[in-house]
Amino acid sequence: MGNDFVEFIQNIKKLCGIDLALYKEAQMKRRLISLYEKKGLSSFQQYFRYIKEEPQGLEEFLDRMTINVSEFYRNAKRWDVLDQKILPRLVSRNGVLKVWSAACSTGDEPYTLAMLLSKHLQADRYHILASDIDEAVLNQARLGRYHERSMKELPLYLKEKHFTQNGDYYAIHENLKKNILFKKQNLLSDSFDTGYDLIVCRNVMIYFTEEAKDMLYRKFSASMKPGGVLFVGSTEQIFNAAQYGFENEDTFFYKKI
Repeated sequence: MGNDFVEFIQNIKKLCGIDLALYKEAQMKRRLISLYEKKGLSSFQQYFRYIKEEPQGLEEFLDRMTINVSEFYRNAKRWDVLDQKILPRLVSRNGVLKVWSAACSTGDEPYTLAMLLSKHLQADRYHILASDIDEAVLNQARLGRYHERSMKELPLYLKEKHFTQNGDYYAIHENLKKNILFKKQNLLSDSFDTGYDLIVCRNVMIYFTEEAKDMLYRKFSASMKPGGVLFVGSTEQIFNAAQYGFENEDTFFYKKI
């Protein structure tokens, strides 16, 4: 790791509390070099000065750091398992479900969760926290407007039930927003609430070092009820689930023992 990048990591941590050392170095470095070169800069030192001095600098950095690839019902078969197997079990043991969409990006995931939960529970019987490190994507999520390309895997009946088409975008119905709290949060440094029945954290761990993943799995486990479920992405299988107090319930679903 070059001195220029090491100093950049230290400065970013002081500036906004984000520890880039917990992200995979090669892909993070490549992504950031690409970003600063497009701005005509030639070093991490120059880039940090830009982030610190330009109002949009930090926002652009956060947006680039967290690749916001998000869509409704992504990897549809896994959502079907959640709908048909996992949620019925959770509903049968708890009258009210506490759910967290961690690193929720533009809101596709927590709104998908709300659509499925509303099939199983009355509106006052579930609560969703949707968190992300990037305030810009949280603002998009709160707005709840989406283009059709983000809905290609969403079952038609859910699309027709929960959206109104308005020109070239679709607006999520207001009643689905009521049970979702959108909140800025740094997964790697902030403390977690407790008592969750379901935590969804998908396609995020791939950016983190093994040390960071280990820390996060332990924090997730500690924040869940026994019998609760962690739902991860399709490239994020936990091979040593037992050491975190989990057991496999289905592919990419881990039950807190």
